[in-house]
Amino acid sequence: MSTVPQYATRIARLPRVFERLAAHPDGLPLAELAAELDVPAAELRDDLLAFYTADVSADWLLGLTRPDVLEFLGPDGSDVDPAEAEIVRFVEETGELGVEYVDAAELALVHTAALALLDLEPDNADLAGAIEVLTETLLGAPGDLPRVSDANRSLPLLQEAREKRRAARIVYSRAWQPGVSEREIEPYRLVQTRRGWEVDAGPADEHGRLRTYLLSNIRDVTLLDREFAVPDDLGDVLAAQRATTTVRVLLPQEARWAADFYAEHVTLVQDDEESVVVDLDLLPPLERRVGRLLLAAGPAAFVVEPAALADAGVVLAEELLVHHAG
Repeated sequence: MSTVPQYATRIARLPRVFERLAAHPDGLPLAELAAELDVPAAELRDDLLAFYTADVSADWLLGLTRPDVLEFLGPDGSDVDPAEAEIVRFVEETGELGVEYVDAAELALVHTAALALLDLEPDNADLAGAIEVLTETLLGAPGDLPRVSDANRSLPLLQEAREKRRAARIVYSRAWQPGVSEREIEPYRLVQTRRGWEVDAGPADEHGRLRTYLLSNIRDVTLLDREFAVPDDLGDVLAAQRATTTVRVLLPQEARWAADFYAEHVTLVQDDEESVVVDLDLLPPLERRVGRLLLAAGPAAFVVEPAALADAGVVLAEELLVHHAG
């Protein structure tokens, strides 16, 4: 299974809806738009309402407001409750592509979501066309369409390996230990996280654990003839391995980015001019992940709790010093 965040998949298809509505000033039936996207009409209605009515919140931090560009109408063209509307249209005053009237934060959200989906569907001409419109709107001029980045260059081959149930040989720059290794993997799931694309892969070790590899660290991929079977309990195994632990840390304001980079979820606890205290939901290996976060954030950062992780940065720094001195 190749996975992008659900919001990304759903929001990324909205530019296609905007283009269709811009070409039909009298509006279009929700059912017709939904059928073109092969989604339920109720789901498309929810996506449009969520996009145009979301309030600013600590969860989104994207400044979502309601641009007055959509009308929800009954079959006779009268104003009705959006939950009961059958027709949707741009207001007559716009007359142009709806994204022109969305603020920059919202455009960036749609653009990022669409690019994430394009990684999975590089041959999707409709999606590519929508991204070109968004890019021109964001930049004020036509721009080159982004393609799969160098960090994700192994994504197409790993997608093929996963879909065809074929093992793959990878050359990998290890994330938590120094050095480069070559190993044979069975790609079970591709998932997009804050760190980029990752692949959860077997075969399981003697303790039944799978491995997760960052695509940005994969130097080379070769598909093998050997086939593999996906374990029946894959969902349970992956859920257990991706279970997080909450760690509270203090970070200087200039290092807040480290929280977003290393944590799966960030909860604000305290904020002032010089520093911020946050609760971070972190994946294993916990001590090394906390150590890297502290080293990246600088000497003013420290673990508030649990106390057992207070020295994680010092321990990792000593290991790195010994390794590079050798």
